[in-house]
Amino acid sequence: MKPVRKAVLPVAGLGTRVLPGAKTTPKEMLNVVDRPILSYIVAEGRAAGIEHFVFVTGRGKGGIEDYFDHHIELEAQLEAKGKLDMLADIRGELPRPGEMSFVRQMAPLGLGHAVWCARDIVGDEPFAVMLPDMLMDAEVAPLKQAVDAYNKVGGNVVVVEPCPPGEAHKYGIVALEGNDPRLNRMVGMVEKPAPGTEPSNLFISGRYILQPEIFNLLAAQQKGAGGEIQLTDAMARLMAIEGFHALEYEGTTYDCGDKIGLLRANVAFALKRPDLKDAARAAIEALL
Repeated sequence: MKPVRKAVLPVAGLGTRVLPGAKTTPKEMLNVVDRPILSYIVAEGRAAGIEHFVFVTGRGKGGIEDYFDHHIELEAQLEAKGKLDMLADIRGELPRPGEMSFVRQMAPLGLGHAVWCARDIVGDEPFAVMLPDMLMDAEVAPLKQAVDAYNKVGGNVVVVEPCPPGEAHKYGIVALEGNDPRLNRMVGMVEKPAPGTEPSNLFISGRYILQPEIFNLLAAQQKGAGGEIQLTDAMARLMAIEGFHALEYEGTTYDCGDKIGLLRANVAFALKRPDLKDAARAAIEALL
């Protein structure tokens, strides 16, 4: 069983749910406290043992590449002023040589198409998909939980979590076989089921571990919901020939592609910071 070394991060989306903030700033680069969302996602991947991040970008996303590069003038100024903690923080996010690749999705054809764009870099090995607008907070990095599950059962692993009551029709819902508290075999996926028909209350969240055979299925470029090439459609076809497991991860998810989700993430992460939590709590209480 090959290890999971690479992660695909689809970052070409326009971020329409967080406009106008995402008009000139990639939505993945919007701040949670004092660093962009993508900073947390990459840290989670590194904690899971990811060695190579493949960013699938689009027009107007050059700021992502710039963030993960040296800022010579800024670093020189921080060093000259003796702000060495800040300097170390900034340099700590820089990638090792060859750790990051950037490919272009030329048109917004869907998540499945974005993942397919990374096929030549991923090659013939299992890989992770990390949706960068889904910020997950957990004691053990969520992708690390998924990798540990993969090392146990192999095949394909999808991270899931309970959806809010009455909202299953908004999500991709999994059908399961088994009654383990956290890890069970998947036997189906239903995209936005009609109310009352959902096979479970667990929706597909923002982390996947997939086998490379999915690229052959995505190559057919079959369009699904919304006229886009859907990753879930290819996963459903792959399920007919390969095993899938759903992992109910332990943690909290913040949908940072949504204005209120982004606000919740800022509050939650500020309250967790030892250097900020007291001031953050005082500021929140004063507003309330």
